[in-house]
Amino acid sequence: MAEIVTLTTENFDQEVLNSDKPVLVDLWASWCGPCKMLSPLVDQVAGERDDIKVGKIDVDDQDTLAAKFGVTAIPTLLVFKNGEVVNRSTGFIPKDKILGLLQ
Repeated sequence: MAEIVTLTTENFDQEVLNSDKPVLVDLWASWCGPCKMLSPLVDQVAGERDDIKVGKIDVDDQDTLAAKFGVTAIPTLLVFKNGEVVNRSTGFIPKDKILGLLQ
């Protein structure tokens, strides 16, 4: 089971950029309907995979992080490997597409 980390500007470098595992980052907001649909799927992926880390960024609390990666719409998923964004998706996607981002 992948650990799920609440990401902030304070822990982002340590948890994501310096991670030895690929990191799936979910950028969301509490008022976002599609985010509420996507979040349980991201949690399922975290529960099934121990070879990744999963982080969540509340864009209302961490707008600096969202801006840093050019996120202008949510939900957005970013996949980091070795400190670099290697895949991204915006909007709701089904679980199989989330898994595909991690390939």
